[in-house]
Amino acid sequence: MARGKAVRDIKLSDSMTVDDLVVQMRHSGGFTGRKLSEAVDIIEKMMRREECTVFLSFPACIMATGTRGVIVELARRKLVDVIITTCGTLDHDLARTWKNYYHGDFFMDDAALRREGISRLGNVLVPDESYGTLLERKLGPMFEEIFASRNSMSTREIIHAVGSKMRSRDSLLHWCYRNSIPVFVPGITDGAFGSQLWMYWQTHRDLRVDLFRDEQDLSDIIFESKETGAIIVGGGISKHHTIWWNQFRGGLDHVVYLTTAAEYDGSLSGAQVREAVSWGKVKETANEITVEGDATITLPMIVASVLKRLGGRA
Repeated sequence: MARGKAVRDIKLSDSMTVDDLVVQMRHSGGFTGRKLSEAVDIIEKMMRREECTVFLSFPACIMATGTRGVIVELARRKLVDVIITTCGTLDHDLARTWKNYYHGDFFMDDAALRREGISRLGNVLVPDESYGTLLERKLGPMFEEIFASRNSMSTREIIHAVGSKMRSRDSLLHWCYRNSIPVFVPGITDGAFGSQLWMYWQTHRDLRVDLFRDEQDLSDIIFESKETGAIIVGGGISKHHTIWWNQFRGGLDHVVYLTTAAEYDGSLSGAQVREAVSWGKVKETANEITVEGDATITLPMIVASVLKRLGGRA
């Protein structure tokens, strides 16, 4: 059997950067660590290529954690061109702009938490006054202003309008508005933001959310792109919508999956990149990798490493 490259030990030092560590992980032969290093190489490449349209898709849960700041930094530096996500991303970004979430743990008494008016998202605690009641109080008046002159808007347009009203530099929607990064939420009613749209519709029955306009905008982006790449965190509708649209241009040229899901049950969330190749959603020749692991660990490491390589690009 032909021998590959020799496995090298990681050499740690007091002065090393995250990128120094990631580069060494490439040569360590260590399981997912090597994959993470390869993911950095792929993402650096897609971000450096001016002709490459970079998609970022992710589920809402990580927005309830400090990893929100990593995603905000990508938008602030305009390192991604399109975001496809879930309704809860809007919920958590807005709610955390106005109120705090808190540390908890996975083994707390959930019945007791409910009696106290607290919801648990993994090991993050979300008080009712920091989420549902807060969003209801804030979004109603905001929608009154946004829909005063227009009663038909796409989700992209609604999110852009809300982002225009956000002043906090910690807010993802603020930076997406400021840097003209379109945010698409194909499951817009699956969260508090969408529920508040529905509540607004109760007294404004002429309101129309134009989902076909979103799809047309995505179609235009896809067919105008000479090259596409994607950072896909987790699974679900945001992952599928990203790869679904890219099949119409022959598939993604570059893609990194970050996942904790297993593929044995046939789920979209657990499907690795090679399955998307069979559908034509990722090109056979694509630069690709699937990195298994918690995105609250892998994504900050990957982005920190990429930012070091890109230097002061903002």
